[in-house]
Formats: sequence, structure tokens, C-alpha cells
Amino acid sequence: MTVSTAPFAKMNGLGNKIIVADMRGRADRVTSTAAIRLASHADTHFDQLMELRDPTTPGTDGRIFIWNSDGSLAGACGNGMRCVIYAMAEELAKTHFLFETDAGLLRGVEEDSNNISVDMGRPRFGWEDIPLAEAFADTRGIELQIGPIDAPLLHTPSVASMGNPHAIFWAPADVWSYELEKFGPILENHPIFPDRANISIANIRAADHIVLRTWERGAGITQACGSAACAAAGSAHRMGRCDRRVRVTVPGGDLFIDWQADDQVVMTGPAEYEWSGAMDPETGSWERIIS
Repeated sequence: MTVSTAPFAKMNGLGNKIIVADMRGRADRVTSTAAIRLASHADTHFDQLMELRDPTTPGTDGRIFIWNSDGSLAGACGNGMRCVIYAMAEELAKTHFLFETDAGLLRGVEEDSNNISVDMGRPRFGWEDIPLAEAFADTRGIELQIGPIDAPLLHTPSVASMGNPHAIFWAPADVWSYELEKFGPILENHPIFPDRANISIANIRAADHIVLRTWERGAGITQACGSAACAAAGSAHRMGRCDRRVRVTVPGGDLFIDWQADDQVVMTGPAEYEWSGAMDPETGSWERIIS
């Protein structure tokens, strides 16, 4: 490929498929056309593409734009941030990072590839901050349900924002008992969510353990959603059902969420490098460089 191509790394965070595209030192940008084309190929399919650009704020390590596989932009991606930190820690031989995102400044620390922590910021629970299309005084449970009106399968989800809008349905049974692939895309686009929403089913196993499945806005069902794990943990604590430090088991493994005393939510988990390539950020054409 030509010198106009940009290097990228194919990675994953607990099975959440991530591409980290290095766009530092360039004037051009990744386009939605390129993102959709990359996501459509089996080898480069991703849940989120992390576009790493030069910093615009002094003292930060980079500006990150986050693409969903449908070509839309996301505000936050905790699993993707861990992948970025892992890649940059290898390159720069440092362990502490500060990045600019659409959700604000995010800090990250790498102990090793299995213990990468990201400060996901403060959860927001006000209906206008999520946002919702109408006012709800108590967002620990809003009027929304799955299934027949007189016999809903799930109802009264908690809603929160962790940079992305989230709705969490609390399941009395195993999270695999529900057809998330059927109602996820419907509820993602429900009129109550003007910016769409991530839809999760959560089962609280203990005060320090939640099991979670998520339909991600713009990506579909994924093996892990870091911001959903944070939203679920924070919402469960607000309801008095969980501690401030919890293990959240997602299909890809375990994330550890700590809602700290200063209200910052810190997520810890692994990241894994798979292979590298080069891509045209305008068209999405690509080639594998290192297996």
C-alpha cells in the first residue's frame, strides 16, 4: 500500500473487537465509509475503532475518536481505551496516560496486559444528561418494558450515562434466558432515547458480583462493553443492591469496577494484541503487515 496509509493494530478487550488506528502526525481523518468497510470484512471486523490523533490539549497523550461498526461515533469505549493504553505503553515505555475523548479527559494506568485501569469519569443519572426524551424524577427505574404489557419479560430499567447512554434491565434469571439479539435493536432506537442507547440485561449474583450482557449502540451484541459494566455497577449501588467495588462478568470474562469516593468510576481489565496492518483512512482498504 502507499505512504498515505495509516498503521493499525487489531486487538481485543475481553473479546470486544477493537482496531486502534494511528492517525498521529496526519491532517486527514478516518471516514465513516472506511469504518463501515473495515467492519464488513471478516478479518478486520470490529465493534469499535479507536482513531488515535495528536493531542490538542497540553499535557495529554492523544485525542481519540471512537467509531462504531455502523459508522457512527461513540462517546466512550472502556475496552478500546485499554487497548490504546496497551499499545502506547509498549511503544512509549510508560505506564500512565491521559487522553482526550468526546466524553472528556480519561486517565489510564497499565500494570501489565491483564491489569489495565481506565478512569471512566463520573456517571450521570439526570434524565437530561443521559439523555432521555422526557423527564423522569428517578432514573433508578423508568417506564419501559420488554414483552406484553400485562406480562412483561423485563421492565423498569435503570438508565445512566458513562459517556454513552445506557439502559440496564435487572433480570431475576440467567441473562442468557432472554433474546437480547431480538429486542436489543428495537430498544436501542426507542423514542425515549434521542441519541439511541446501549441495552443491557444484568443479573445481580452478590453484593460484589454482577453478570451482564449488552447490545451496544451502533455495534450489536459484543463480548464485552466496558461503559455498560460501569453503568450497571453504578446503578446497582444506587439501588442499594451492590457495593461500590464489584466484579462484572461479561461474555468475554471479568471486569472490575470501582466507584470511588470521589465519584470517579475506575474499570480494570485486560487487553490483547492480535496483529498489525495498514489502512487507507478514506476508503477502508487495508493489508495485513504482521501476523
